[in-house]
Amino acid sequence: MPALTLTEIDVRSYAAPFSDAHDFAQMVLPLKGKLTLDINGAGDVVHPLRAAFIAPGLVHTQFSREPNQSLILDFDLAGVPQETAGRLAERTYAPIGAAAGKLIDFMGVMHAQGAASAGVLANWTPLLLEALTCQPPRPASRLQAVLTRFEAAPGQPWTTDSMARLACMSVSNLHRVFREELDTTPQAWLNAMRLRFVCRQLVESSLPIAQLATLAGYADQSALTHAMRRDMDITPLAYRKQNQTKIR
Repeated sequence: MPALTLTEIDVRSYAAPFSDAHDFAQMVLPLKGKLTLDINGAGDVVHPLRAAFIAPGLVHTQFSREPNQSLILDFDLAGVPQETAGRLAERTYAPIGAAAGKLIDFMGVMHAQGAASAGVLANWTPLLLEALTCQPPRPASRLQAVLTRFEAAPGQPWTTDSMARLACMSVSNLHRVFREELDTTPQAWLNAMRLRFVCRQLVESSLPIAQLATLAGYADQSALTHAMRRDMDITPLAYRKQNQTKIR
């Protein structure tokens, strides 16, 4: 097995939506704040208790509307033990346990202070990857099955009542479980899911924006434009032009 090659280590912040794809693997390890990520169609929010793994070649989009900072590790996946690489691929979004959290904080501080070269920090990367992939599995989500159904039909007129019925919960229990498992509300999750769907389609398809608005559950193109301006500070047309150009 060749030695792990760390091509870059950096501390970055994100704001406006940005799409990218690269031929190396990447770990996004939040130090503070929250970041919304969509990786090859799988969207989630990463924060200091949840990391993200981006496999080589996958298109990913990230944005945030709050102050955030993440330790970014770019590395050659060929240098990672096969078992570890397999576990990374199994969970695009993985919990950050106590041991991994301390390593991330240490590497972030060392990098910020310039107290260690990338070569020295690279020696810590295999230990960090092992700590991240050896987390015990979380209990089965009470929401996963219904979230999949919501994501498969973003254009349905979902309400908290209809979401609760599909989840076989009361509305109050639905709010509680969303808060416990996803740290958000059902409506906020639904809004973010619809925007992720639209952003992905804007980049990957040539469908008219008005049609995308309907497919995503918005009343019309104006409603979609308002939602994107409010939550992402960009219009659908500007997002399409910006991001289709970047991934060509």
